[in-house]
Amino acid sequence: MSEPRLTVVTLGVRDVGVSARFYEALGFVRKVRATGDEIAFFDAGGVVIALWGWDKLAADAAVPSEPRPQAFRGSTLAWNCKTPEEVDAAYARGLAAGGTPLLSPGPTDYGGYRGYFADPDGHAWEVVTAPGFAFTDDGRLILPE
Repeated sequence: MSEPRLTVVTLGVRDVGVSARFYEALGFVRKVRATGDEIAFFDAGGVVIALWGWDKLAADAAVPSEPRPQAFRGSTLAWNCKTPEEVDAAYARGLAAGGTPLLSPGPTDYGGYRGYFADPDGHAWEVVTAPGFAFTDDGRLILPE
């Protein structure tokens, strides 16, 4: 048996085309375009972000698709940055792509700096810099021991 690896995060969305345009505007590169607007796949630097219709994803996972949550869903997606200035730029990019502001960037109580925006379907994105976190030359996050 192989070691566990997070390879794909699939987000249930109302309209794959609308959400795909948001993620492209955010800067993610779309791959496997042969699927059209049935499902969209994006290279997210070692992990794939997939967008699929909400009802189809729920049926595939054998869970009810209703009621759809209007409040916090218990998870966020994170975009770690090297500096507060990068956080500000990433947050602005999220809003320019059509994201909804949730929390303007600002200092955290642990010495970091973060803000939140949501994609067109309400999936929350955190843009953050955290003390002690480093990056490889290709931008991958290195966790401290």
